[in-house]
Amino acid sequence: MFREMRRNKQVLSKEAAEKILREGDFGVLALSGDDGYCYAVPINYAVEGNKIYFHSAKTGHKLDAIRNNDKVSFCVVDRHEVIAEEFTTYFSSAIAFGRIKIVEDNDDPDKLRGLELLADKYSSTASAERRAKELSRLNALVIPVMTIEHLTGKAARELVRRGDFS
Repeated sequence: MFREMRRNKQVLSKEAAEKILREGDFGVLALSGDDGYCYAVPINYAVEGNKIYFHSAKTGHKLDAIRNNDKVSFCVVDRHEVIAEEFTTYFSSAIAFGRIKIVEDNDDPDKLRGLELLADKYSSTASAERRAKELSRLNALVIPVMTIEHLTGKAARELVRRGDFS
């Protein structure tokens, strides 16, 4: 169902791809947008198991696209270093493919769990009071949750040879 990577000498192990995905600061969620155009949006996220959690307002292009087609991909670039004298870049990245659902129901455990994971990742130094206040805002947002079906990782040949890709 999913293509083999053409440059197989640049393929990262499953563990390396998972590490890039877990530790990235942000990624780009790719969706099927309006009128056959792709729609790719930079977005914060958190990972637990085979799920990627995002947060969103209750309306917008992203949610319309998800409702029209639940197949998505999500890309995280771990490293990108321009090597001008070699006419190349040293990079490492991971791409997850899967299906996404919009969790709107406050009773769905994925909604609160996603918000907790996002708070842990991006606001770990917030006070308990501030965290509780933000977590109580479940009615104001939805949590799109992607279930990973396939994950790949790739790095520049030079990094793979040296084992230096994260």
